[in-house]
Amino acid sequence: MRRVALGTRPPAPAPYGRVGMELGVCMATAISDVEHAVLAEQLGYSHVWVADSQMLWSDCYATLALVADRTERIRIGTGVAVAGTRSPAVTAAAHASINRIAPGRVFCGIGTGNTAMRTMGRRPMRIAEFDRHLGELRSLLDGRETHVGEPEARTPIRHLMPDTGFVAFAPRIPLYVSGFGPRATALAVRHGDGLVMSTRPRAASVERVWDRLRAAADDEGREIDPSTFHTTELTTMCVLEPGEAVDSDRVRERVGAFAIAGLHYQYEQWREAGRPDVTGRFEGWDDYVEMLDQVDPVRLHQRIHLGHNCWVEPEEERFVTRDLIEATCMVGTAQQLADELGDMASAGLSQVMLLPPLHVRDDVLREVSELVMPQLA
Repeated sequence: MRRVALGTRPPAPAPYGRVGMELGVCMATAISDVEHAVLAEQLGYSHVWVADSQMLWSDCYATLALVADRTERIRIGTGVAVAGTRSPAVTAAAHASINRIAPGRVFCGIGTGNTAMRTMGRRPMRIAEFDRHLGELRSLLDGRETHVGEPEARTPIRHLMPDTGFVAFAPRIPLYVSGFGPRATALAVRHGDGLVMSTRPRAASVERVWDRLRAAADDEGREIDPSTFHTTELTTMCVLEPGEAVDSDRVRERVGAFAIAGLHYQYEQWREAGRPDVTGRFEGWDDYVEMLDQVDPVRLHQRIHLGHNCWVEPEEERFVTRDLIEATCMVGTAQQLADELGDMASAGLSQVMLLPPLHVRDDVLREVSELVMPQLA
């Protein structure tokens, strides 16, 4: 194992030129493919976000340890950890252990578990519980004694041997909160150093998110600055060839898995709302609902997320439409993509995190690095 000196901190990755935008990578976590993270570092990406979904992929912390050992500069962390599957103490200790291997490069992204919980037939953590969880986690990540548990039975806990080499709470581990709605966004302001989101990847969406963030900051009696509060958009990207259509077979191959995961999320929201009598957001919605109505309801939670962000199931390929692609992904010429990234940076976005499908993910990273990054200089 490569040894590092505790307390050393590598230089921070620089944003790309005039645009001031970072490009990161999200891994559909495969413990046998740490080379994907190594490639991301070699190509100049700023962050690797290792996804946490125990019924889909490899364990995120085992993978993070290997990534930490194999890389030197790129920032690494959970993208995102799931609050409902581990206590704050376990999550804090896991990140502080990785921080012992890669000091100063580690961050903690965390959310309520939109996929990880639903693949077990459970709903994501409720906002009130998430609020308490985040407060405990932030304190534990700072190495402080923290009172945890239900309000009527709070227990003081702390890491008993923090200075003996088992963990490292310094350099400080940033906390990035995943949230889509106003209440989760407010929790990012209350407890976090940044927000992880997955909206329509356009400047207008970023502006709306910052309206929410500033309103939440006003409620908290504080100010937040886009230059210090880190906002990250999860999406994927495809560089068009000359004359190529947004919904060509090649584009669908590169972005279809991410696009269809957006449809999975919309279906879960609609189903959990009691299947309201409204038209779905995307073309083919009624046919999609009819298809899933044929699934055994006892195992529907398993079927919905098959192939999640890795590939498109054959029976779902017809739902990867131009409308769905444009709502969830970034597709354009290299210059168009660079211009859009610049607009989003101007609107206050810090980073775009890319999650390509498994079979072409290295190709996508190389393509973006070669064709888009130079346009940002």
